[in-house]
Amino acid sequence: MTGKIRIETVAADDFTMDYFRFGHGDQTLVILPGLSVESVMKFADTVAPAYASFEDRFTVYVFDRRKELPPVYTNRDIARDTAAAIRALGFDRVCLFGASQGGMIAMCIAIEQPDLVSRLILGSTSSHVTDEQFRVIDGWIQLAKAGRTEDLYLVFGEAIYPQQVFEQAKVLLTESARGVTEEDLSRFVILAEGIRGFDVTDQLGKISCPVLVIGSLDDHVLGGEASGKIAEQLKGRADCELYMYDGYGHAVYDLAPDYKERMLDFLTR
Repeated sequence: MTGKIRIETVAADDFTMDYFRFGHGDQTLVILPGLSVESVMKFADTVAPAYASFEDRFTVYVFDRRKELPPVYTNRDIARDTAAAIRALGFDRVCLFGASQGGMIAMCIAIEQPDLVSRLILGSTSSHVTDEQFRVIDGWIQLAKAGRTEDLYLVFGEAIYPQQVFEQAKVLLTESARGVTEEDLSRFVILAEGIRGFDVTDQLGKISCPVLVIGSLDDHVLGGEASGKIAEQLKGRADCELYMYDGYGHAVYDLAPDYKERMLDFLTR
């Protein structure tokens, strides 16, 4: 991986959406990131090298949320827009990986447009966000509304990372908070509110492609049991798997050293 990753924009229906791509493989992998205060587009040059092992087999597309956010924008809305953006780029069949909120969006796409998804990976996510689970996210929302950006970053980091990793990341998190704008906070609140009441558990049977569910037992955002419940709904299918880590927290998708290898193995069978 050399050079700077270029941010591109796709127009679909009545909105536009940013994305970046890397790799040169024949297969297409779409990555849907989780909720974040700043857009993942700002970190393209960090994300791409993490997936260097995918480059020969896949062309990887990482999507942002739409640019023009309505006041209310649910996970299902995001899913429909993201699917429209994928199709606008000319794709009718992709591998799909969603982490955290991205996993919720990915589930919606696989449920509502099963023809679009050939393989699905769900990382650190939940098919049903209960009031108890949302309490953590609601705490983030209140900090964002109050403009307490540094506190938001620290509380966010403490929730998604294991304690040792969080302690090492405190300085970086504090520095990152300084670059956050009021627009970033407003978008964050809308996107976070879109998770409230999310529940597709009874519709998981509509997913027709092979599924890999990956979680961490010590997930302090959505809970490790959330991954198990998704797998439970898909039990009895030979093409669905569950793998649970322990000790990596909610952000296991960024921290576990063999996570990408596990993904690649599933996607290339």
